[in-house]
Amino acid sequence: MIPAAWAHLPFFARDWPRIAAALAAETRLVLPPAPARFAALDLTPPAAVRVVILGQDPYPTPGHAHGLAFSVEPDVRPLPRSLRNIFAEMTDDLGACPATGDLRPWARQGVLLLNTCLTVPAGEAGGHARLGWQRLAEEVLAEVSQRPCAFLLWGGQAQTLRGHIRAGEHLVIETAHPSPLSARRGFLGSRPFGRVNAWLGARGEAPIRWAG
Repeated sequence: MIPAAWAHLPFFARDWPRIAAALAAETRLVLPPAPARFAALDLTPPAAVRVVILGQDPYPTPGHAHGLAFSVEPDVRPLPRSLRNIFAEMTDDLGACPATGDLRPWARQGVLLLNTCLTVPAGEAGGHARLGWQRLAEEVLAEVSQRPCAFLLWGGQAQTLRGHIRAGEHLVIETAHPSPLSARRGFLGSRPFGRVNAWLGARGEAPIRWAG
């Protein structure tokens, strides 16, 4: 279950056994299902990471979360409201957005879609915020920032982890979270997708095909 390419991180020896035990003892339905909890890390190994989008915790609605921040399975309708705002901003920025809420094509291009907390009790947003998952996000940021990378830190929770990004030739974009509670306070209009592609292009790298 531990993603092989990331297994060297201290989190997996120091923190994961305790978190796994707490999840095993949980009486509430835990999302996403166990096989999907490390899906973001499985799909985007350290050497492949070019962009990090840092979320908070998984969607608490059963059937939505599948292990990648902000992503849902392709048959999910309607889309979660945060994802609708992401796609609205992308359409304003690039003129198009994906046909479904499945963001795995981004992950396969080097976009790490990481939540700071990888589990949530169904219907209880933030319900696992104190399990200790944040240590993993901190170590992942330190790992991938050993070389230039773009970081999209959406919302205050993501921005508290900025100190774990090593100094370097990175692109760091900090805005409000795309949640409907905050999107109009700086997320909408920030045009992060075009900015990331411009930064990648300036480095001689292929752009992310955000819209598919």
